Amino acid sequence: MNIADRYRRFMIHLVRACCRGRWIVVAAAVAFTIVSAWFVATNLAVNSETEDMLDPALPFRQQAKDLRAAFPELSRTLLVVVEGETPELVEQAAGRLAEAMSRDTVFDTVFYPAADPFFRRHGLLYRDVETLEDTVDRLTEAQPFLGPLWQDPSLRGLSDLLGMMARNPERLTDDAAAQLNDILTRMAAVAEARAGDDPTAVLSWRGVLGGGGAAAGEAATGVEVDAQPPVATAPVRRIIVAQPEIDYTGLAPGATAIRTLERLTDRLDLAAEYGVEVHRTGPVALAYDELQSVRTGMGLSGLISLVLVAVLLWFGVKSVRMVISALLTLVMGLIWTTAVGLFVVGALNLISVAFAVLFIGLSVDFGIHFSLRYKEGRDHGRTHAQALDEAAGDVGDSLTLSAIAAAIGFFAFLPTSYVGLAELGLISGMGMGIALLANLTVLPALISIMHPRRIRLPRGPSARLVRTLENHPKTIVGAAAGLALVAAVLAPFVSFDFDPLNLKDPEAPSVQALDDLMDAGDLNFYAAQILAEDQAAAEDLAERLRTLETVQEANTIAASVPTEQEDKLYLVDEAALVLGAAFAAERRPQPEGTALEQAVADLRRTLDQLAEGAVDRPQTVEAARRLQAVLGQLPPEEAEAALMRTLPKVLDDLNMALEAQPVALEDLPPAVTTRWLSQTGRARVEVVPAVDVHDRSALADFVGEVRSVAPEVTGPPVTILEAGRTVLWSLFEAMAISAAATVVLLLLVLRSVRGIVYVFAPLGLATLMTAAVSVVIGLPLNFANVIVLPLLFGLGVASAIHIVQRARATGRASELLHTSTPRAVVYSTLTTIGSFASLALSDHAGTASMGILLTVAVGLTLLCTLVVLPALMAVAPLRRRWDVNIGE
Repeated sequence: MNIADRYRRFMIHLVRACCRGRWIVVAAAVAFTIVSAWFVATNLAVNSETEDMLDPALPFRQQAKDLRAAFPELSRTLLVVVEGETPELVEQAAGRLAEAMSRDTVFDTVFYPAADPFFRRHGLLYRDVETLEDTVDRLTEAQPFLGPLWQDPSLRGLSDLLGMMARNPERLTDDAAAQLNDILTRMAAVAEARAGDDPTAVLSWRGVLGGGGAAAGEAATGVEVDAQPPVATAPVRRIIVAQPEIDYTGLAPGATAIRTLERLTDRLDLAAEYGVEVHRTGPVALAYDELQSVRTGMGLSGLISLVLVAVLLWFGVKSVRMVISALLTLVMGLIWTTAVGLFVVGALNLISVAFAVLFIGLSVDFGIHFSLRYKEGRDHGRTHAQALDEAAGDVGDSLTLSAIAAAIGFFAFLPTSYVGLAELGLISGMGMGIALLANLTVLPALISIMHPRRIRLPRGPSARLVRTLENHPKTIVGAAAGLALVAAVLAPFVSFDFDPLNLKDPEAPSVQALDDLMDAGDLNFYAAQILAEDQAAAEDLAERLRTLETVQEANTIAASVPTEQEDKLYLVDEAALVLGAAFAAERRPQPEGTALEQAVADLRRTLDQLAEGAVDRPQTVEAARRLQAVLGQLPPEEAEAALMRTLPKVLDDLNMALEAQPVALEDLPPAVTTRWLSQTGRARVEVVPAVDVHDRSALADFVGEVRSVAPEVTGPPVTILEAGRTVLWSLFEAMAISAAATVVLLLLVLRSVRGIVYVFAPLGLATLMTAAVSVVIGLPLNFANVIVLPLLFGLGVASAIHIVQRARATGRASELLHTSTPRAVVYSTLTTIGSFASLALSDHAGTASMGILLTVAVGLTLLCTLVVLPALMAVAPLRRRWDVNIGE
């Protein structure tokens, strides 16, 4: 008796023992399940740090680690984007939110540039000379208005100012008249919007007075706005940079910071008070949203997978009791695998969380094969015990080989540098062993406790399919060869999507906010970073990098110091000389109640007088009449809020900006310097690419050129390029390991070169066709779905082994189609497809692509295994395998 026969006899005795001690086996399984569930509940953790999915010993990861150590502010960052239509209200809302965040212990640091005193005072120096000249010209033209409005920035002050103009029309110059027309037109438009369908409309005095803003806070964030229409249509954004405390090993890293931000936003009622929206992005928010999409997708996929498995089980075995037995075995095995996986790896990652769906899809295969072989025996008149013996002896070895083959596909990633997939492979590979053990012990025990009373084995394959396979095997083989040729032509066009942003949910708030910032030019996600020894070395590097064709900008902290200061300070001093006297007077208190009502009434009379006295200025007449009419439709408080709310802040900002002084490197605030100079004196260089980073060859050129000057360059471009190379190499390495290990396994088991060829032929065809389909449907490989190809070896071999082993037992390939094996292969594969297809419903793009590609691959494997493989074996049958005498 050879080793294979001895192993089949061992399987029979194992199943017999479990059936005799069925209650003990089930009780022990339930007890272990309870302990495992407790362990999972108390130890479940998910590491959402995407970089940790690659080997930390890789050189580019070491360089990224050095940068994070020198500048931790760059990695643990939450960007809060406050967006609205009126710059002044956006800044006020962002200022209140930043202040509230600063007082909360969740945030270590909070930096809001527009509210920083340094930028408020020196912001005008950050504009180019031409823009600053235009701003000073407009302010000079507005000088006649500024004095009275500084003293009384209300409708009362506006009424007094317009009254003076109405009484002395001869003093109104052409430039002043043009300014007046602009102001009145803007006011009329805003008031009409306020009285109409926009109850939150507010006039931006910054646009009125500065044509792009004299306020330094706007310049601080690099936003330059030209003269705005009365009601702005383009959103204005202000960014708050925060560093919250983050625990990346928790179930929801960043959740505390995100929820605190939402709570503060609701408490301040920023939407109603300032008409703004608050968005979030940056590494913290991106990681949080990605984990949420993965968790939601996995939960939905797991539920759908279980439902589909239950339905397919029913159609496969047509016995409620056996369906319950198989599902209970499946759930127990899943809980055991989760506990063992957590015990071994400590925490799941964004890829390894998919193990649950993979386990459901693969583990149930074992249950289906065992159950259907048991039912086949019962259908042929065997007793319950005899049918279990036949099932154990006939499919026990095949199930073992299938489990080993699937485990090989999973374990193939262990020697690679792709830690994320290696952990998924480790957990799932161990899960195959657990699934085999459960289905050879717990499942027979459960079937023995509640074995079906009535057997209804459904019909096998159609007679037409059987006749086709028997009569035209060479035609089928020829057609398969033709398909292989076409697929081989398309396979080289398979692409690899190396951008990790494309794996995230495009509808996630953080992703949408990031896209908006990048589209507006407020953030460059793909800038490279270089860590220099000191500031002098950083300046030397930046100077050399600017000469490269692929580099658009190379910045150091020196870029934070305004250029052409002499010319700009001259312009600021000129504006201060003209406007300084206007800001010397004390302000009057704001009118309220009856005083405000009287101010509105006076303003309406003044507008009438202004219109009557400006008959030679039709634009002034029209604007005055419009504003006078609409003021009669608004309550005084509404009119004051719509027209004058932003003026006090704009005048305060302008007054402060006129105090600008020369700025040197040492004058920059700490919030800026700590982002460019480390505590140890090292300096950072930021390199912006001048190429399309979504083009892999262009990205490689950019990284290559920068490395020729600074080999230690790091940042997203380097990470994306090197991570892609690492993953692709890991893919080829895993495929080679999987193929070699599978060949060794088949040699040991089949001891036939022809048998190995037959197992690999449908598998190779399915692999080529999967690659071709990915090209046709435009689904590239990515960091998540690359596991499909090496895993396909394990999954495809499993089905082929069942067919080959049963064909050897029956003696003819066509005869196996009349057995339960093809049906078991069909339904086990369908449950696998149903389980994997549920992954495609995930919001996480990487997980969804994994589900789609797995579904395609497994479906094609089923087609090739059930059609091509029997045809091959019909052309040249394998040597018959002698059955074990189960009665011994």
